[in-house]
Amino acid sequence: MKIALIKGDGIGPEISDVATKVLQTLVPEMEFEEVEAGEKSLAKHGVFLPEQTLNKIKECGFGIKGPLNTPIGGGFKSINVTLRQHFDLYSNIRPVKSYPNSSTRFNDVNIVLFRENVEGMYSGEGQISDGERAESKSVVTRKGSERIVRSAFEYALKNGRQKVTIVHKANILKSTSGLFLKTAQEVAKEYPQIRHETMIVDACAMNLVRNPANFDVIVTTNLFGDILSDLCAGLIGGLGLAPGANEGNGIFIVEAVHGTAPDIAGQNKANPTALILSCKMLLDRIGKSKESEILEKALVKLYTEKTELTKDVGGTNGTKEFGEALIREIKALQ
Repeated sequence: MKIALIKGDGIGPEISDVATKVLQTLVPEMEFEEVEAGEKSLAKHGVFLPEQTLNKIKECGFGIKGPLNTPIGGGFKSINVTLRQHFDLYSNIRPVKSYPNSSTRFNDVNIVLFRENVEGMYSGEGQISDGERAESKSVVTRKGSERIVRSAFEYALKNGRQKVTIVHKANILKSTSGLFLKTAQEVAKEYPQIRHETMIVDACAMNLVRNPANFDVIVTTNLFGDILSDLCAGLIGGLGLAPGANEGNGIFIVEAVHGTAPDIAGQNKANPTALILSCKMLLDRIGKSKESEILEKALVKLYTEKTELTKDVGGTNGTKEFGEALIREIKALQ
């Protein structure tokens, strides 16, 4: 089985090397086709996301993406947004789960957030600015709303989840968020075995930090999902523990939620857990449930014992050493 691999910028190559070694320990026949994107691609090809990279991802159907850097400011479209829109990766899945010794206050967080990935405020339409006035258009469609909500309910059904929380701002954004809410409620009726509730986004943020155990699956629009998923990551110890996947039309790409962290790039300090957990999502997606369970058990053991962890979560290891310790635990469980 071949997986397209974008190592990424900043700490991307370091954490990608660890994650792919972990995957090959679990599934030796897995192969990785490295492709270029980001700063290195710009220097070599003059573009952030070359056509050959897109073709290879389409050919493989599965991808692993390290964090990529897009310069802030006009003239540069986000590589992540470009990738999602090119393949219509409409479903952004971001699970957050407590691990021992990793959270600050909560130890019972287990939430999966479904974020609509190509519409809303990130549609890229209507970006206008004259230096005095700026405008940006939010685009929400019934089709886009229906398919992300259905993805959330289908996931809940297949994974024994009990409740889906539909998050919106329809009290103020009556057209866009109103359409999303109305469509979501229609879809929810098709799943009577799954409880659902609706919640305004600001109330959701407050309730998440008060009692995250009240949440199970969350589904929402693009911008709200982006913000709430980072909030959820904060509940479990930070973005270093937050995985993600992008899915749509036969393409499945996993990625860490965090950025390139250029301040620690090349220093063997980065925590690779988020990308490793993203690769666990890949294992689940391709039907490698046994291997996924082994990875989960190995990670829990490392986080329970704490000493083998990276410094950001209280350990003493570097990126490579953490990966080596995890592989030892995996081999002991195989």
